[in-house]
Amino acid sequence: MTGKKKLEGRKVWREARAIIWRYRWRVALGLVVMVIGRVSGMVVPGASKFLVDDVVGGGRADLLLPLALAVAAASLVQGASSFALSQILGVTAQRAITEMRKTVQAHVGRLPVNYFDSTRSGVLISRVMTDAEGIRNLVGTGLVQLTGGLLTAVLSLGVLLYLNWSLTLYTIAVLLFFGGAMTFAFRRLRPLFRERGKINAQVTGRLGESLSGVRIVKAYTSERKEDLVFARGAHRLFRNVARAVTGVSALTAVSSVVMGAIGLIMVTVGGRAVLGGTMTLGDLIMYIFFTGWMINPLVQMSSIGTQITEAFAGLDRIREIRSMATELDGDGDKSPLRRTRGHIVFEDVSFAYERDVPVLRGVSLDAPPGSTTALVGSSGSGKSTLVSLVLSFNAPDSGRILVDGRDLAGIRLADYRRHVGVVLQDNSLFDDTIEFNIRYGRSRASRGAVIRAAKLANCHDFITDFPDGYDTVIGERGVKVSGGQRQRLAIARAILADPRILILDEATSSLDSESESLIQEGLRTLRAGRTTFVIAHRLSTIRSADQILVIEDGRIVERGGHAELMALGGRYRELHDHQHRIEMNRFVNPGEELRPASSGPEG
Repeated sequence: MTGKKKLEGRKVWREARAIIWRYRWRVALGLVVMVIGRVSGMVVPGASKFLVDDVVGGGRADLLLPLALAVAAASLVQGASSFALSQILGVTAQRAITEMRKTVQAHVGRLPVNYFDSTRSGVLISRVMTDAEGIRNLVGTGLVQLTGGLLTAVLSLGVLLYLNWSLTLYTIAVLLFFGGAMTFAFRRLRPLFRERGKINAQVTGRLGESLSGVRIVKAYTSERKEDLVFARGAHRLFRNVARAVTGVSALTAVSSVVMGAIGLIMVTVGGRAVLGGTMTLGDLIMYIFFTGWMINPLVQMSSIGTQITEAFAGLDRIREIRSMATELDGDGDKSPLRRTRGHIVFEDVSFAYERDVPVLRGVSLDAPPGSTTALVGSSGSGKSTLVSLVLSFNAPDSGRILVDGRDLAGIRLADYRRHVGVVLQDNSLFDDTIEFNIRYGRSRASRGAVIRAAKLANCHDFITDFPDGYDTVIGERGVKVSGGQRQRLAIARAILADPRILILDEATSSLDSESESLIQEGLRTLRAGRTTFVIAHRLSTIRSADQILVIEDGRIVERGGHAELMALGGRYRELHDHQHRIEMNRFVNPGEELRPASSGPEG
């Protein structure tokens, strides 16, 4: 089994046909305009025979003006058709590219979360933006030029056969050799174009990671390391491009040899025909013109064929990603969820990211409506995985998750997630205004509602300190605000969304003690009446939880309230006392940095 993936020609051609059919009327109109332009272009070589034989050779001066007017009119028609073609097909191509980008982006955005965990964002950006570009060669001028070139070649061939069929047979023999060379070249070039898109996506993805993490790169003086990583990718891309350029150059060289061979045939065979009286001088000149009209489209077709091959490679990559199942596949057959009380139950749930490496093992829990369930445990114990199952980012391998007594697997995912709000460890903020980010989960909320949510999340004061207030653009990933401010903006976003089920994954991890104490009251208000799951780094923040689940090695080893678990003297008491000692040590020795123990709670 080879490592390289072959382009699936039939499936890609099916995709290409569907695109062409969607824009068939504009493509057909473009083809008509192309034919008009090509036919009008034949007036000049056709007029050469009459100019040489009749006007010059026969002294027919009366034909000079009609010939000149015919050439002028043909030139005007050719220019107008060229302009019209670019307008008709150029706009159509851009519309097709835009629609394809929208379709691919919509599909990618609905792929399962685990796909994004294993795929670089740069690869996906390349699929959406770069691969769609090739469509211009299907519904744009590329395919029409290819068809127009074939038509021109066929019409020219008919004229050549009429002028001198024996000379034309020699010419056809040479062109058949050229056709074989083109077929061989395209077979070799097609995998290169497909591989180029893959390499380009990888290089772009790695470059994006380097730029987004520029602070880490600079902090560890790793600029040289990133230079080397990028250089390796750039050289892989260079080698691919160099091989493709070599192939195209070889094809161009072959075309030059073919034209030279045809010229040699015309000089020898055509010259003898003129001397023998079977052709006039005008016939030979006209023959030379029409030979050029036949050969030139064929040579151009090699370039156009390369572009179409590249378009097919891009379509193949798009087809590959669009064939992946999305989270919403089958949602139409599932039950709707218009309202929910937020009663979440896990029944003997197990889950593994990799086969035979379980992360959760037989987890059962009951989170009644309006209750707060806190999750604590060592790093890697499975707390975040449990939360991802509540969010339906993943589905259980065995067992069931019930929402108000209904199996989550049978509920429409989009309906369910409308009732869920999240504040995660790594909060994603967008390069837009503060108001946009707070309103992200409820886009139609009023400015007043946004301000109320911001006040509840204790971020109104720092927002109003900015010159533009709620209209302040916070930069990519919220780079213009501090970590604690980003966290509070995410909490405000969750407050405004008004969910029935709330996920707080280290929601106060980026806050100092003063900010945390200020926001706890807001969080208590937010949690009221909502089913809340909390992963907390500071155990002191979850004492009021209705139930605390201690998770170790994917199992719930203890459960109960704070006082109950402390009295039990088990794992929770151990984690609590360990953290208390660290906090007391820091209070006594504020300048001393302590390394957290491996058995401590997840941070």
